[in-house]
Amino acid sequence: MEAHPASPPGRGTVSAAVREHLRKLCLREFPCGTGSWNKSRFLPQTGRTWRELVPREEDKVSPGEETVEALLGLVRSPHSPWALLKDSSEEDCFLRELAIQNPLMLRDTFFYSYFRSLRVVDKEVSHVDKDLLKFRKLEELVLSANQIKEVDAANLPTTLKVLELYGNEISSMECLCAHPPPRLQHLGLGHNKLQGPLESLYLTSNHWPNLVSLDLGFNDLTDLQGVMVNLRTLRQLRLLVLQGNPLALVPYYRGFTIDSLSWLCVLDDITVSPHEKHQFLGLSLSGDFLTREAQLVVTIGNVTGVLDTSVFDPEPGPEGPFITYNYYVTYDFMEEKEGQGVEYEGVLAKIVKPSPSPELFVEDFAEEFVEEAEEESPESGMADSGESESTLVSAESAAVPRSIDSAQELAKLRPCVDPRLFPSPGTILFSTAHKPWAQVIPCNYEMQHTLKDLVLLKAFLLTGTTVTIVEEKILSWPLRPPAVDSSLPAKQGKGEKDQKGKKERGKKGKDKEGKEEKEPAKEQRVPKKKKELPKELRQDAPILQVLGSGSVVLEPLLSGEPTVSTVCNFGVIRTLESDKLTPLLAPDSCARVSIFSEKKSLAPVFDGDYCPEPLTVEVQVQLSQSRSASEALRASAV
Repeated sequence: MEAHPASPPGRGTVSAAVREHLRKLCLREFPCGTGSWNKSRFLPQTGRTWRELVPREEDKVSPGEETVEALLGLVRSPHSPWALLKDSSEEDCFLRELAIQNPLMLRDTFFYSYFRSLRVVDKEVSHVDKDLLKFRKLEELVLSANQIKEVDAANLPTTLKVLELYGNEISSMECLCAHPPPRLQHLGLGHNKLQGPLESLYLTSNHWPNLVSLDLGFNDLTDLQGVMVNLRTLRQLRLLVLQGNPLALVPYYRGFTIDSLSWLCVLDDITVSPHEKHQFLGLSLSGDFLTREAQLVVTIGNVTGVLDTSVFDPEPGPEGPFITYNYYVTYDFMEEKEGQGVEYEGVLAKIVKPSPSPELFVEDFAEEFVEEAEEESPESGMADSGESESTLVSAESAAVPRSIDSAQELAKLRPCVDPRLFPSPGTILFSTAHKPWAQVIPCNYEMQHTLKDLVLLKAFLLTGTTVTIVEEKILSWPLRPPAVDSSLPAKQGKGEKDQKGKKERGKKGKDKEGKEEKEPAKEQRVPKKKKELPKELRQDAPILQVLGSGSVVLEPLLSGEPTVSTVCNFGVIRTLESDKLTPLLAPDSCARVSIFSEKKSLAPVFDGDYCPEPLTVEVQVQLSQSRSASEALRASAV
């Protein structure tokens, strides 16, 4: 198409993109258009005799020219250098062949009257210019994946029936409603930036009287009740897409929409069934009583593939250390509004705000975990605390002492903490219960999150959550007895001698009386009690090691999926301990590797063909959805 001299094409306009597309089709270059390859076919009529006008039995061309069939073969053959691209439309193919068969028809007037559909996708278009009105028969206009912020509806042809503006930067429908195309049947505004309660005012029959299909998916609309009030005026509407908006995250979204628009046939690409209409009958009448909040349930199942590193720990002596291992899973989730954290009291042992920096001071770090370890120690009566939900792993950092000026001295006070143990800004780090090692560690964790800020929740779901498996190693030491006077040891020694004498005299009496032969057995069991853990222990700060960490994609929850269920596979753990467990044996060797442990002496663990299991954890995140009107009302009442 040639540019009109009175209106030169501007960059970023729709008409300029159309002209550029036609230029790339090469409609006026070989093998299309006119030239030396077909000049005899287009000689002036006055220069031809009456004999030349008589059709010939065989189509003969002058030397150096090509027949129409030969030229068409050049554009149709996929191996030809003049062939169209594979993603070319049928209209592109028609124009190329028309430029060979009858190139004189390709005038501006032909293009303006020929096109009934224009697809200008991802062409950096930012403005809908008035030259678009020249397309007198245009019915479909697709301007998706461009940079359009506003659309001057006065420049849209009145013949339009389909208008798609997906993936642009439109923040309001007000610009479209100034002069909307009266015959429009489908409007696609998905993946834009529509937000605010006033947007529902532009969804009435006053602007779109013939609208049959409306796609507003993946915007930032939050007022479900307000949108439904205005959509009720669109009596021709049969297909509606609202998924991806924050308003679609509430549990009663689908039921409330179906009951509000009883004539709707398809909602979010899912057919509305008569059963659904019956289940949610009357729900739209209770819109003011429904809470505008989303509910998500996070479930963490079994952890497998954890390496038992305790088999390499030395046998503890009377002075310790006694080493214990615990394992747990953390995940970050959107932070509640202020005052909503009380909902987790009784479920989490303690809620601690995340530190702004992944560096913690030693004193605060040790003090916090020592208190936590003492509460969970078996000797303190909390042996079964592992079944309850644990707390966040992060801790608050104390103020930096002003007397310390040296960066090196300050760095010594800050231990190196894995940044994966800290949540991203605006989220809280949740943790499962601490469990001892097992081949399959059951977490049995389930947590319900109730969130009111739906816009932030949408942003969080687009980002996803991070799941981390942590190993906690705690070294415990027996408390030393308090200092005493020097005279006490002598007295104690004397007492020990007296007790020793009594024991010897008791042994003589036991030899004479057989009924007291059981007492020596009691004396023999005393040394075994020394191997048990002392009741009073001093515990060091836990040593945390991240075994595996990865992200879980939650975007399907915005696309209509009710549940995201996955098994996070972090691969085989490769450490120094795991390398020791892998026998470097010859292929034909049948040797059996054995490992010494505290409970089993020289217990066989694996054969020479040992293959370690990958580290995995089962994770499921479910978006609560009401299945009936009564269930939605009951959930809101609670």
